Amino acid sequence: MNLNVYSEIGNLKKVMLHRPSKELENLAPEYLQELLFDDIPYLEKAQQEHDEFASILRNEGVEVVYLLDLLQQTLSSWELKSEFLREFIDMSEITNPYISQALYDFLVSMDTRAMIEKLVCGLRTEELGLKKDIFSVQVRKSKLNHPFFLDPLVNLYFQRDPVAVVGRGATINRMNTPARRRESMFMEYVLKYHPDFSRSPFYYSKDMPYSIEGGDILVLNRNTLAIGISQRTEPEALEIIAKKVFYEYGDEFDTIIGVLIPSLRAFMHLDTVFTMVDYDKFVVHSKLEKNMKFFTIRKKEKDEFEIAEETAPLNVVLEKYLKIKKVTLIKCGGSDDIAASREQWNDGSNCLAIRPGEVVVYDRNRITNAELNKYGIKTLEIPSSELSRGRGGPRCMSMPLFRQD
Repeated sequence: MNLNVYSEIGNLKKVMLHRPSKELENLAPEYLQELLFDDIPYLEKAQQEHDEFASILRNEGVEVVYLLDLLQQTLSSWELKSEFLREFIDMSEITNPYISQALYDFLVSMDTRAMIEKLVCGLRTEELGLKKDIFSVQVRKSKLNHPFFLDPLVNLYFQRDPVAVVGRGATINRMNTPARRRESMFMEYVLKYHPDFSRSPFYYSKDMPYSIEGGDILVLNRNTLAIGISQRTEPEALEIIAKKVFYEYGDEFDTIIGVLIPSLRAFMHLDTVFTMVDYDKFVVHSKLEKNMKFFTIRKKEKDEFEIAEETAPLNVVLEKYLKIKKVTLIKCGGSDDIAASREQWNDGSNCLAIRPGEVVVYDRNRITNAELNKYGIKTLEIPSSELSRGRGGPRCMSMPLFRQD
C-alpha cells in the first residue's frame, strides 16, 4: 500500500503511531526545557492511554502500524543497519572520534530491535564504561555535566512532526530544535528502503536549511495545502515545498495557504489552533481566529508561482480556495475565554478525523467536545491525563499513511 493522503478528513485506512516507552523515564526536571517537555508523564498510564487510542482506531477499521516495527523491518541488512547507526551518531553531534566509535561498537553489536529501542530511550554516559580519568576532556565533560551521550527521543510519540505525508509523497522535515532533529531519520529510512514505501517521492529534506514540522502542514483537499508559519516552521520552507509539489512530481496541488500564527509554545504548530473536522467545518482557537494572517502561493505556468496577501477572515479564505459555499468555524472552548485558553493548552483544537464528521479527541476537553457535538461532529474520546503532558493531541500523535479519496 503506497502513500495516499489528499485530505484531512478522508476515510482513514492506515496510520502510523509510536507507543511511548522507556524514553519517558529518562526525563528529569533539569532537562525538561531542553527536551521540550513541561512535565514528566507517568509512563505506565501514558502507555495505557496510548493503547486505548490505538484500540479505538482499530475498532473503526483503521490499520495501525508502529514506527519501530517498520524501521526494524527496513534495517534487515547489516549494511543498512550500520549506515543508519553511523548517521544517527553523526546527527547526535558526537564530535569526539573515540566516543563516536565506542558508541558505534556498543550499539551495532545489539540485535536490530534492541539497537533501535536504545536509540529511542537514550544512552547514558555510564553505559559505555569509559574511564573519564584516562580519556579526553570531552569524555570528562560529558560525564560531569550531562548524563547522556545520546539524548532520549522523548517527543517521538508525536509522529505528526518529523515526516508529513502529502498526496502520494512526503516531506522529510528539518525539525526546529536539536532535541527532535534525529527523529526524521526513522521514517526517512522506512520511506527510502522499506518495500511498501520505496517509490514515494520526497517534497522536502531534513538537510534543507529551513525548519518545518508536520504539525504545520494540513492537506485540505487535492488542490490545497495549509501550512503554518509558527514557532517551528520558517516561511522559506513553504516556497521550497511549493516548487516540489506544484511541478516536480505531477501532483494536483496548485495552492498553499500560508497561515501566520504567534511564535509561542502554546501555539507551536498550526494544528494546535486549527484542524479540519468535516468538509465544511473546522475547529479553531477563538482568540486567534481574528488575528491570523494569510497569504497564498499559487501555481503558475513554466515552473513559477505567485504570492499574494489575503485580507479576508479565515472562513472567507477557506470558502474561496476550497470552493465551499459556507464554512463553519467551531470555537475551541466555546464562548468562555478561560475555557478556551485552558482547553487550547490541552489540545482541544487538535482533532484527528477518521472520516468526515467523526474525530478522535482528548476526553478532558469537555467544552470543546460539546461544541463539536452541537455542530453534528461525532467525537471519539480517549483518556488524556498523561499523554497531554507532552503538549500534543490525537492529530499530533498520528501519521496517516493512507486515506480514501
